[in-house]
Amino acid sequence: MTMIFERSFERTLSRLVADAKAGQEFEAWTFDDRQSRRDAELELAKKGVQARIRSAYKPLVHAFLEEIDLQDVEAIEIHYPVHANAPANRFRLEAYPLAAMVGNRDITFVARADSDFHYDVLLKSNSGGERRGKVLVPNRVHIDVAGETSVSPTGWLVRDGNATGERLITDYEQLFEETIAAITQFDWGATEPYFEELNIRVALPAADEALPVGDEVMSLREALHEDFYFSLLEFFQKKSGRPLGDRGLKPGQIVPQILQSLGEISAKVETRPLTAGYWDCAQQQIETATEPLAVQQIGTELDKVGGNAFEAVARSGRAVRARYIKGRDAAVMISGGQHANETTGGVGALRAAQRLAAIEGAHFTISPLENPDGYALHQRLRKDNPRHMYHAARYTALGDDLEYRTEDNAGPYLYEKKIRFQAEKLSGAQLHVNLHGYPAHEWTRPLSGYVPRNFAMWTLPKGFFLIARFHPGWAVQAEQLLERVTKHLGAIQGLLDYNNRQIALYETHAGETGFRIINGFPCLADTDDRHTVPVTLITEYPDETIYGAEFVAGHTAQMETVLSAYSAWQDIMASS
Repeated sequence: MTMIFERSFERTLSRLVADAKAGQEFEAWTFDDRQSRRDAELELAKKGVQARIRSAYKPLVHAFLEEIDLQDVEAIEIHYPVHANAPANRFRLEAYPLAAMVGNRDITFVARADSDFHYDVLLKSNSGGERRGKVLVPNRVHIDVAGETSVSPTGWLVRDGNATGERLITDYEQLFEETIAAITQFDWGATEPYFEELNIRVALPAADEALPVGDEVMSLREALHEDFYFSLLEFFQKKSGRPLGDRGLKPGQIVPQILQSLGEISAKVETRPLTAGYWDCAQQQIETATEPLAVQQIGTELDKVGGNAFEAVARSGRAVRARYIKGRDAAVMISGGQHANETTGGVGALRAAQRLAAIEGAHFTISPLENPDGYALHQRLRKDNPRHMYHAARYTALGDDLEYRTEDNAGPYLYEKKIRFQAEKLSGAQLHVNLHGYPAHEWTRPLSGYVPRNFAMWTLPKGFFLIARFHPGWAVQAEQLLERVTKHLGAIQGLLDYNNRQIALYETHAGETGFRIINGFPCLADTDDRHTVPVTLITEYPDETIYGAEFVAGHTAQMETVLSAYSAWQDIMASS
């Protein structure tokens, strides 16, 4: 273990209270939860100070939660800024999920021609009256750790009647910048991987606030986890000479742990050895599992499938287990858990495989947990807060996306990817059903431009959708597959309504999805020969952070996708 950085930080709210003098008035924007800001206002009032402390994170949504009265309002217009250094819809995205928070009222978003950091709000009443207001959205233009120009939320202070105000460097921003600086200035050598685990342990007194929309939540801690993780990936991508967003980077396992404290604000960074165990939960009935399965149970359920066992090994030594059922049907590969924080795919894969195994002539492989090192990290992080998306568990312990490893580029690090090559060699499959998920609530990077760089299409949930990737000459089969599978999925009670609600909210805040709609389901289809199997069907269910009945619905949709794809593939190959 090597200590890289350790420091405590003064809380911005505490400094504002301590520095204020009786008779003063001011407004401030900080990165703090609602209760902490209200408590600070009360302390200031006791000193004879009139203060209003607002949220620097998503200030428009907080304004509607905390200040704007919607009684008798029937329509809302939001005029948002457009900045040259940010996506055109950036401040429309930042207003999410406001359209679902205002009841049945009409809400319209209008782009302004200027880049001034504020929203203009027009409230139209039932009686024809109008109220106008302005909501400040403090931002700064800066160069981030990736060397890119970002427009990011920042603290702000307006006092003594000064309408403009000035930047307030908050504890949240200071902690992030100093911690990132310590890591980027450390001598990591010249060879990937640079470490086994890079642990960033942060104490932050910020409580999450659930919103009355789906799985949405205001979480400064989750946002900080995401910003640390992807900012550090970008730093190591640049250090290695790779382009930003390169998924083949192998820095090691980056683990931001952002823990809720009672008041302390601190950061500690150190390297650690990899873990090799699991943090398993209790066994569940797989058909009605309400949370991700224990790894021990995954093994038990996989054994029920039967067939021939084969396996690979991850960097930590954890096993990647699979089964091959040999039959006369056209073979299909089934996999889950490539991105280990996408939680419904593995359960759906196992449920489908157990059903297929009972069919005479069935021919398939099943590997329900391709990334056990990521899965173990997800188990570990969920102990703190099960409703955070934890993208640190997305990739392997090498820090890469295993899909991007090939026998030519992986060198000694093929590890988990061997399971796919073995599955293809054993079965000769020409279809791979690869089960995935994505965030079930908004994904942000508030200190690096807000919208996750290279992942903008994933920042908001937009229902269950499918992606078909195929080799040249296989377009017809891929299109037939999408047609058959979406038709089958459309018969699942409630799934189309679920999709329609999420897509409508997405389009209000982000614009068009860019997808084709097939039988009510968003789909993408394109030629891509990165995969060795001719046709790959990828599912994308908004499952990161869901539990209970929503989790059951998610892995049921995944299972039904596998079953319908398998059945359709038999007909498609028979007629080819």
